[in-house]
Amino acid sequence: MKPKLLVLELWGLGDLVIASRFLQAASDHFEVTLLAKPFGRELQPRLWPGVHIVPLVAPWTAFRAKYRLAHWPWRQLCSVTRQLRQQAFDYGVSARWDPRDHLWLRLIGAKERIGFPRLGSHRWLTRPLARPEPEAHRYEYWRSLAQALGLKLPKRPEMPQRKAPPTPCILVHSGAGQSVRVWPLDRFYQVVVRLRNRGWHVQVACDPPQADWWHQAGETTAVAPRTVAQLFELIDRATLFIGNDSGPGHLAAICGVPTFTLFGPQLPEWFAPLHPAARWIEGKPCPFKPCFDYCRWPEPVCLTTISVDQVWRGLEPWLAQVGSAT
Repeated sequence: MKPKLLVLELWGLGDLVIASRFLQAASDHFEVTLLAKPFGRELQPRLWPGVHIVPLVAPWTAFRAKYRLAHWPWRQLCSVTRQLRQQAFDYGVSARWDPRDHLWLRLIGAKERIGFPRLGSHRWLTRPLARPEPEAHRYEYWRSLAQALGLKLPKRPEMPQRKAPPTPCILVHSGAGQSVRVWPLDRFYQVVVRLRNRGWHVQVACDPPQADWWHQAGETTAVAPRTVAQLFELIDRATLFIGNDSGPGHLAAICGVPTFTLFGPQLPEWFAPLHPAARWIEGKPCPFKPCFDYCRWPEPVCLTTISVDQVWRGLEPWLAQVGSAT
């Protein structure tokens, strides 16, 4: 029988997608259980079918009021902890330097607990690991965990690619999980117009609250996917992806689609999508960056100061490179 491995990744869609190569490799050698947000169940059939999902929205992953302890779902947290403890995991891992993850691995009772300690959390780990270099991509943490478990993951430039669909199509996605990551919609529209004037077929996708804006702008074919499955359908028809620093961009990259990303509050060296042809543009420097989406200004100047012309100057060489290869 395979040894039992518990993996904790409790945060956003992009974070979970970045863990995909680790989960794929681990499921070949371990019986893997993943504790993740409910959308993990939508990703599972396509990205890591051999992984068992335990869905949970951890209260400390909320964007606001995360530490109103009286409102935490304590009964559910205790129930999940008991359920996982009964599994008698041989290994438990977290790629975050988060003491909450490490304490939870200890409470669950995983025999060997591997992670990156912080604020004294080494006491809850049986095998604390040294963190990668400060500028390292989040994927490097999963590579370090893989190495600790005797697994080998590809380096970022060696990520597998797919054969592009026969009809070239650029998927432009204007949404993001937090508003401070959203480049102004009127500028996205101008980019779409320029792309079409250059002969590109463009499909616009957006978050549901943005749909009315796009339709009023005349983009009647804009779609607002509400599920991961609907996102997969759009990505499967795309040859290229343009969008904000968001989960859909990471999903496109892991499916083999080259991405161009507009970065605001986060750092591309940490969170660039995992495709060898991924490119990006950053906005105005900010002394608080990375602010992890808690912007100190009335608007995210790191993103709103990026002009259409700046984006186009970045897009043109990227389109010439990856467009000719599709």
